Amino acid sequence: MLKHAAIKKYGKKLLPQLQKRYGQQEFYTASQIRATVYQCSFNPKYLPLGYLLFMEHEQLKDIIAAEFPQLCMEQYKTEMQSYLTERKFHGELQALA
Repeated sequence: MLKHAAIKKYGKKLLPQLQKRYGQQEFYTASQIRATVYQCSFNPKYLPLGYLLFMEHEQLKDIIAAEFPQLCMEQYKTEMQSYLTERKFHGELQALA
């Protein structure tokens, strides 16, 4: 249940928090996402999900390689999609489809 709640919070509340803090943007930087995750009480375990949802693709590859070198982003994305399909939740997470 905790995993579902944390992921759901990213899907429903991270974008509004980013917009409130940094204005409406097509993409956000890693530092903006990271600061919002930590300062607004999101579970940092799912920080890669925040990056996946709200960063430009080229920057995403670089930041994941630097901060989470053991993480295969394609596998992580597939895992998140599978989990969300199983739980029938999408919200802002439709971007993963």
